Amino acid sequence: PAGYWPEGDAPPDPGAWDRTVAAFRADQRAMMDLVVDPATDLFAPLPHGQGQTVLREALLVADHNAYHLGQLVTIRRLLGAWQDEA
Repeated sequence: PAGYWPEGDAPPDPGAWDRTVAAFRADQRAMMDLVVDPATDLFAPLPHGQGQTVLREALLVADHNAYHLGQLVTIRRLLGAWQDEA
């Protein structure tokens, strides 16, 4: 869809990566807060959904993030920018 992907290949400015990481961490924190909130029914169907639950969505987010984290690690290793801990 129009406007979904960035216009070019390069970041728009030097702070773009830091803002992206901060936004990712804020979203991650919001999901974690939702999941650990005792008032959250993890098994209740979500409004406007088709049977999805908070638990299902949290597991999808975890799986999605793990996949892309693996991609980032692979790229950094290929670039020699990853240091394995001993």
